[in-house]
Amino acid sequence: MDRQFNIAVVGATGLVGENILSILEERAFPIGDLYLLASERTIGTKISFKGETVKVQNIVDFDFSQVQIAFFAAPEDIATQYAPIAADAGCVVIDTSAAFCNDPDVPLVVPEVNAYRIADFSIRNMISIPDASITQMLMVLAPIHRSVGIESITVSTYQAVSGAGRKGVGELAKQTTQLLNAREIEAHVFSKQIAFNVIPQTSGFLENGYTQEEMNLVWGAQKILDDASVRVNPTCVRVPVFFGHSESVSIETQAYISAEEVVETLQAIEGIEVIGRNSEVDFASPVTDAAGSDAVYVSRIREDLYGHQSLSLWITADNVKKGSALNAVQVAELVVNDYL
Repeated sequence: MDRQFNIAVVGATGLVGENILSILEERAFPIGDLYLLASERTIGTKISFKGETVKVQNIVDFDFSQVQIAFFAAPEDIATQYAPIAADAGCVVIDTSAAFCNDPDVPLVVPEVNAYRIADFSIRNMISIPDASITQMLMVLAPIHRSVGIESITVSTYQAVSGAGRKGVGELAKQTTQLLNAREIEAHVFSKQIAFNVIPQTSGFLENGYTQEEMNLVWGAQKILDDASVRVNPTCVRVPVFFGHSESVSIETQAYISAEEVVETLQAIEGIEVIGRNSEVDFASPVTDAAGSDAVYVSRIREDLYGHQSLSLWITADNVKKGSALNAVQVAELVVNDYL
């Protein structure tokens, strides 16, 4: 591609922003000028990109009309405040937060599942990247839904602390050290101790007893599958893992499909790694398989014990890479190839 595009990365010093930059460089994205933006705390930070040093600027006074694409890898409050400003300035916003995921005028996109929805970005000049849990789940379930239809999804997520950013990673590391040295632990990022513990809460609770992230998973799955009839029953859990979300998923299908047929279907899809069922240790885990990988891993594919049209699966993927940063860059590649 001869054309180049000016790019802004908001939240460039965070985990997702850092990975977006790494993936842009790795995939040789056609960048002209690169602008790195952040809040006051990290203004002036110098980041290396393609052998050159780029200084982080203040987002407050940045002119977004200078760029064609703005990646937002920042918290929801930053996205809510500045993404509309960027979009109104004429650049395409690709937002990795959940700020606009439920906005009917903003497409919610997993490239391998519903890339056709990218065309709708022109309504508000925005594209939303779904939560990592949604992305990896639908990478696996969408082909099954297209094949035989899915009536219901019951999912329990086991989410890494990196889902809460650098502070989440730091809290697990610090608490682990404190406990191993017989010191009293301090909890600031998570509601309870995360080291050697699991917390069945990854965001604030709503009036219906579900958390915001659980409901986003419900709405996001229905929006991306373009099927509001799919029933989703989620429980989101934070676990003491640094990188890699995992999910235990059970589905009820509209027509029978065997575990072998599911394996065959998924093996043909780029970006999915199917771990077979030939050994007791033939399964994927976040630490030994997913962390640092671009792939979504699926294993323990098995049919319902009682002959119902149901299947259970285990899914794991790097939440920062495919769950967020890689997804965003893949969307940007489609935008520049097909729409700009």
